[in-house]
Amino acid sequence: MDITIPGGLVVALVFILVGQALEGGHAGSLVQLTALLIVGGGTLGAIIVANPISVLKTSIKMFGVAMKAHKDDSAELSKMLLDFALIARKDGVLALEAKMGSISDPFLKRAIGMVVDGVDRNVARDVLEAQSHHDFVHDTAGAKVWDAAGAFAPTVGILGAVLGLIHVMENLSDPSKLGGGIATAFVATIYGVGMANLIFIPVASKCKIKLGWQKDRKTLIIEAVLGIQEGLSTSALAEKIAAYGGKVEGKDSH
Repeated sequence: MDITIPGGLVVALVFILVGQALEGGHAGSLVQLTALLIVGGGTLGAIIVANPISVLKTSIKMFGVAMKAHKDDSAELSKMLLDFALIARKDGVLALEAKMGSISDPFLKRAIGMVVDGVDRNVARDVLEAQSHHDFVHDTAGAKVWDAAGAFAPTVGILGAVLGLIHVMENLSDPSKLGGGIATAFVATIYGVGMANLIFIPVASKCKIKLGWQKDRKTLIIEAVLGIQEGLSTSALAEKIAAYGGKVEGKDSH
């Protein structure tokens, strides 16, 4: 799990609750099931209306991406690519076919497969770049659902507050209930703004960052594999890998 998500949420809630306590408030006043149902259900309904089912499914996948800890395997990937380059220069690119079974990354496996099959370099680049772009656009659409939830939640929170105030106005004959009723009504606004800025928008931001890393990784694979097909020396390939963010011993990467 990416500990920055629960960790950041805990930090935010602690400071918010401490600040409220310093002003004389108490956490119990923020617990309101009705407001939670209005904001949570209303936001969910809005994103269902706004997105196709396929995109909604992708948004669930993207939540998993956000929650999963990022493993930087650029050093292992760079070493594997350089090993492939040595094999290709020594025994020819067809010798890489024997290594296909050891490749777990589907994108890398497809790229090496195209080299082994003798696909034209320009065609291979077009196909691989198109797949990388399609994957990025497809997954980014799922991440944007969380951005949309962050936009809808505060507005639904205001809707909940207005509904609560309507209920208060219907009970003006009992002044003793006005203060508590108004306070409860505004809890919905707090839920809407809080969910948007502490959960939905941060999750969307984390998804987009990780998707950017995935796209950069695919770009590295494309350039390295095409370099292998071109017959670049291992030293030249190492320079290219480092330039595209790979971690090569003795080379600086950015």
